[in-house]
Amino acid sequence: MNFLIADTFTDSLARLTGDEQKAVKTTAFDLQMNPANPGMSFHKLDKARDKNFWSVRVSADIRIIVHKTAGHLVLCYVDHHDKAYDWAERRKLETHPKTGAAQLIEIRETVQEIMVPVYVPTESPAQPQLPLFADTPDEELLTYGVPAEWLEDVRRADEDGILELADHLPAEAAEALLELATGGKPRIAQPSAPITSPFEHPDAQRRFRVMSNIEELERALESPWDKWTVFLHPEQRQWVDRDYSGPARVSGSAGTGKTIVALHRAVHLARTNPDARVLLTTFSDTLAHALQQKLRRLVGNEPRIAERLDVHSLNALGLRLYKAHFKPVKLATRENIKDLVRAASQAAGEHKFSLHFLMTEWEQIVDAWQLDDWESYRDVVRLGRKTRLPEAQRALLWSIFEQVRNGLKEQGLMTQSAVFTALAAALADSKNLPYDFAVVDEAQDISVSQLRFFAALGGDRPNALFFAGDLGQRIFQQPFSWKALGVDIRGRSRNLRINYRTSHQIRQQADRLLGPEITDVDGNTEDRRDTVSIFNGPPPLIRVFASEDEEIKGVQGWLDEQAKAGVVPHEFGVFVRSDAELDRAKAAVDAAGLPYKVLDEHVETTSGFVSICTMHLAKGLEFRAVAVMACDDEVIPLQERIELVGDEADLKEVYDTERHLLYVACTRARDHLLVTGIEPASEFLDDLRV
Repeated sequence: MNFLIADTFTDSLARLTGDEQKAVKTTAFDLQMNPANPGMSFHKLDKARDKNFWSVRVSADIRIIVHKTAGHLVLCYVDHHDKAYDWAERRKLETHPKTGAAQLIEIRETVQEIMVPVYVPTESPAQPQLPLFADTPDEELLTYGVPAEWLEDVRRADEDGILELADHLPAEAAEALLELATGGKPRIAQPSAPITSPFEHPDAQRRFRVMSNIEELERALESPWDKWTVFLHPEQRQWVDRDYSGPARVSGSAGTGKTIVALHRAVHLARTNPDARVLLTTFSDTLAHALQQKLRRLVGNEPRIAERLDVHSLNALGLRLYKAHFKPVKLATRENIKDLVRAASQAAGEHKFSLHFLMTEWEQIVDAWQLDDWESYRDVVRLGRKTRLPEAQRALLWSIFEQVRNGLKEQGLMTQSAVFTALAAALADSKNLPYDFAVVDEAQDISVSQLRFFAALGGDRPNALFFAGDLGQRIFQQPFSWKALGVDIRGRSRNLRINYRTSHQIRQQADRLLGPEITDVDGNTEDRRDTVSIFNGPPPLIRVFASEDEEIKGVQGWLDEQAKAGVVPHEFGVFVRSDAELDRAKAAVDAAGLPYKVLDEHVETTSGFVSICTMHLAKGLEFRAVAVMACDDEVIPLQERIELVGDEADLKEVYDTERHLLYVACTRARDHLLVTGIEPASEFLDDLRV
């Protein structure tokens, strides 16, 4: 008998208390060890339409709903007695007659008033909406996985009703209908080999997973952990398992599962290459730690795979490998460099260049590209920093930067860029590479020197390099050509389209901050127009107040309202543009009487506390409810950055990255989003509004 777990079970389990979850897991383990155990209390559900539904007693009031046949036992749902029975009475598990995939179907007769009311003329009649799928043949709708008993409702759906209808359909059907409604063409998942069970179909594998042993079940039930690390979407799986002839990249808007794809790709490479060492890396220590935790749950019972998978942040990786190849590194701090730049600037005599300009020129050009002589600086292509400088002024600037370089050498200091540049040179001459494969998450913010390192590590070897990222979330790095540095992903770049994390309403409005397409320097385009969110939520609130005090009171009221609705403190995130606005956020959370923690560069959230931080630190976080405060004119985009712009091309880059920042902050929200500012508000809020 196959023992399976459904995503509806993991979802319902997460809603129970800690003690209740422990009891449920114990019962689940007992069921897997011996489903026929006479000690297990099975009860047949007489009122259920599906006669294979049974309940299993966990405690006096907790029941697991299972689907039991001669060939399988599926953990489907768990809840308190009455709620569990009610769920089972409104569901059935069937094999779709067209696709052959196992589906948990909501029984149509129990769903009341899911469609928009019939149009009734008034004195000023509005144009009635037309059904979206009236002309779509039944055969086509069935091909998309629409259950036969829902065909009539699908035909009646209009623009206002489609999202509510989608909540009642299997995921593949809902996604296909939303795709059709937005002008796209659904992609139908096809089995890679003949299937012998409806649970083997790619669409079924997104919601059912066979548990082969007790350790695998334990990892699947471990909480908290996003279910998509267990239930991989078919569209994700095809990019995880594919063979690539050279470097490859998956992209997609926030919430489309890029990190999950990266995680599963690393495991796939280790599993299919038994002697290989695999690197999984991302841009911060905190995100690397989160990846390590997820990896441990995914392959915790496969030590031979786990020991060949290394997880590090990019900077920690550089320091570790440099120490192994050369010696320990003494890194220069930003203050070290600022002191050297200031001293060199003063020694150069009278000139027009500010300390801020010199620092950004050093960070974005000289250090980023590791320019070590006058000719290199004179001839560098200034992508992302296009201020036109006559040769005489460049010569003066180089005299300053040369002193900075010499000062670093005298003090025995190195920058992170210098570390990766040295490693790239060492790997180019080495036959013993530290890793056979590398998977990089959050790749949109990879630096020039880091990409040079990966080019030396993987080059154009098949499957050697795999990147995951979103150009719309690039907030730390200037744009540059990957192809010019030896990493050519053209023809091997794919977009993820299914958004699992952010509601349709939040995603739709956040996307207004960005264009429908984003293209990198090499011409690779990310098309965001066909992204589909798989769940509904309330529309985001955008409010502009007359003063800071009114804004604080407004955010306090929203926090109070969400808390009363069941949002607990650690499910809140409050973000602002910079440290200067943090006091406004703290005042609002204080007024709501909620405990909070201001996150630092380690970005460690704490259970029971609201998280407050700047937008830059929000990257990689996720909260049920998010307030983005202080979106004032001259705050975002930041006036200080605009005033220091040298020419129009630089101004566009400033606006782009400021938009990306606000986009990152807004898309940290799953269900609820509030964006506030004071008059005059940021011009970006006009773009956010519907």
